[in-house]
Amino acid sequence: MNVTTIGFDIAKGVIQVHGVDAAGTVTLRKRMSRAGALKFFGGLKPCLIGMEACGGAHFWARELAGFGHTVRLISPIYVKPYVKRSKTDAADAAAICEAVSRPHMRFVPIKSREDQALAQAYKTRGLLVAQRTALVNALRAHLTEFGIVAPLGPAGAAQLIALVRTDVEPLPELARRTLLELADMIEATQARIAAFDARLRKLTATDEASRRLMKIPGVGPVAAGTLRALAGDVTRFRTGRDFAAWLGLTPRQNSSGAKVRIGAISKAGNRELRTLLVMGQMAVLRYALANPAKASPWLAGMIKRRPRLVVAVAMAAKTARVIWAMLARGESYRPLRVSTAAG
Repeated sequence: MNVTTIGFDIAKGVIQVHGVDAAGTVTLRKRMSRAGALKFFGGLKPCLIGMEACGGAHFWARELAGFGHTVRLISPIYVKPYVKRSKTDAADAAAICEAVSRPHMRFVPIKSREDQALAQAYKTRGLLVAQRTALVNALRAHLTEFGIVAPLGPAGAAQLIALVRTDVEPLPELARRTLLELADMIEATQARIAAFDARLRKLTATDEASRRLMKIPGVGPVAAGTLRALAGDVTRFRTGRDFAAWLGLTPRQNSSGAKVRIGAISKAGNRELRTLLVMGQMAVLRYALANPAKASPWLAGMIKRRPRLVVAVAMAAKTARVIWAMLARGESYRPLRVSTAAG
């Protein structure tokens, strides 16, 4: 069988493949089981295989690469323009086959088993944080129905839990039992997050690049470790701005001709990484607002012209470019020295 390029579509229980020869003529259309796919590709001459970067893609990429094939993972958003008419497994496989052969296509790095395990650990921590937030919001909402409120943040949540446990406020017995269940779940989730943090902090401490990243203002152990786990090899980005754009921290454009329209940030890429960077820079911004003399001229000017959240996002984009430079070039963080002399 003369096949040079194959589109490999991963469905729930089956695999759809679409192959072409060097002239672009379709020579293979096949639907097979997972076990059948491994047997088929094990006996096929090495060729270029493209697949969407979806669930299970990294496993399949490693397996197929073990047979000598060249495997490329593509973001589904870059495959979609090549889908003709209705979406089916066969149409998806054909679109992947066409997309992988494009000369300027962007590909997703293939993760090793260890890289996937590390990424899963940080994603699981993020899931626990989201669950804690949902539980705290539920506790706040239920107590608000009885006229009981507290400040936002962890301190306010702790006040509400203490209030439920100490019978300070008169509540119906059924309501108190329900709220105690929520309080127990919040504390159990917090304990799990703390255990994750301790485990991940040890991993971060053993990684030299993560230790360098933690020297950046607003980048702590969790952010540094998550960046190392989820960002992958940043040298695949040509510049730091490309890395910031991948994180969704650069403006979306809707321009035509000489008319340039700049909108809000694109919010593309990994939401968790973007959130960690913005939250970290919010802390840096609060410190700058409390100590104006220590703020850089760029930051001082931004504070005067823009709302705080916009400033924090701009700082996060700038931090992303710094992170790219440090990881791509192996550099250490060089803090900007701000002159406090009277002008």
